[in-house]
Amino acid sequence: MISDILKRLIGPGVGMAVDWLLLNQGVDSGVAHMTFVVLWMAIWWITEVVPIAITSMLPVLLFPLFGIMSTQDVAPQYMHHVLWLFIGGFMVAFAMEKWNLHRRIALRIILITGNNISGVLLGMMLASWFLSMWMSNTATTMMMLPTALAVLTQLNKSCSAHAKKLAIGLLLGIAYSASIGGIATLIGTPPNLIFLSQFQTLFPDQQAPTFLAWFLRMLPLSIIMLGAAYFLIKYMYFSGVVLPKEEFQLFRNEYKNLGAMKYEEKWVSFLFSLMALLWFTRAPLDLNFIKLPGWSELFAHPEYFKDGTVAVLIATLFFLIPSKEGKGKRLLHWEDVKKLPLEVILLFGGGFALAAGFQESGLSEWLAGQISFVSEVPVFVSILVVCFCLTFLTEMTSNMATTQLFLPLLAAIAVGAGIAPELLMIPATISASFAFMLPVATAPNTIIFASGHLQIKDMAKTGIYLNLTGVLITTIYMLLTS
Repeated sequence: MISDILKRLIGPGVGMAVDWLLLNQGVDSGVAHMTFVVLWMAIWWITEVVPIAITSMLPVLLFPLFGIMSTQDVAPQYMHHVLWLFIGGFMVAFAMEKWNLHRRIALRIILITGNNISGVLLGMMLASWFLSMWMSNTATTMMMLPTALAVLTQLNKSCSAHAKKLAIGLLLGIAYSASIGGIATLIGTPPNLIFLSQFQTLFPDQQAPTFLAWFLRMLPLSIIMLGAAYFLIKYMYFSGVVLPKEEFQLFRNEYKNLGAMKYEEKWVSFLFSLMALLWFTRAPLDLNFIKLPGWSELFAHPEYFKDGTVAVLIATLFFLIPSKEGKGKRLLHWEDVKKLPLEVILLFGGGFALAAGFQESGLSEWLAGQISFVSEVPVFVSILVVCFCLTFLTEMTSNMATTQLFLPLLAAIAVGAGIAPELLMIPATISASFAFMLPVATAPNTIIFASGHLQIKDMAKTGIYLNLTGVLITTIYMLLTS
């Protein structure tokens, strides 16, 4: 009992100690108190000494207490528009599971990606990586999750002794691949577009990267990082796991036994494909030499439409389209979706609240000022420090907010140091997508955590290695390609 109490006191205790140290060094009280909240929540999230949902709600209590934000301003963060993508996407996943479409897709992937367990991992990671280049990494992960869970169900029959390890590895592989794939194109992740807009604004006389130029430069880095993630996950979770070749014959038989697609399966498949198409084509795609319009431009306010809009539309259709199983039956009923993970919705909200707190308290600006010394050190060290700071800062903040704040500062530092501004700005942009340790770091991390197959410590244990690998690889790559 006493040990449990002591474990719970570590988070607020460490936060309080750092708060006191910062205040005694003359740091603004808002910055010091926000640091207290961040450390408290980070330690409780990682150790899970209290339910994750409870930790996620702390900003509602602590922000007003420390004068960071009012409850009225904090509360809306828990209904961020990305949450509707999460909610709607999970309803689609429930429909795939209910009508067994996920099992058909999973068996097909297993049969295509080779005759060994590592091939299944590689196939799922490649699919996630490629899709995330052209659509949001959140939508990509939502699409991949039901298929991954079905693959795990199939593999569990043959590898039950390794089921937990395989589940952790496969789900982490999907989330990490979605984040890594997003850096390859200008539209793959919001920080890339933020860089482009800020570079064009700050340096109008310089040629900003075109879509093709960015792709050609960043694709090799994305491939290298994908390889690093694959081999790390394979080593940590798939080594020593052998799937007998005869098991693949069983998979073939199971796939054959599924027979032709049923009426409901066809509807779910159609709606799932429609959702993917609407995600792909929502926003215009500017390739410099050609601009492809997006369907959102048909409306007076295209900026009002988000990926969550599409997810909720498709989810609603599942409740309207009848099935052939009985009179009054639909593809989905409310009872089918009551298992929506509330704790993960609160976790999402806690992450958005933290990001808002970073901005309102001045902590982001203060942290940005701490790296101004990079102009006085060698370029290699400068890039390394920028990559390290952005990677680990993004574990607790929005990558969009972080890049919005840091890029103008880094541009000024680069100009003052007499180096090309993109030499610091691009590594910062890339590193904002390479946060792999915590569920709140990126939406893909949060989504796979919602599956219930892994704990935060599993993600942190793997993510710390990939974080550091990303810092080193990005630094070296930028020096070699500049």
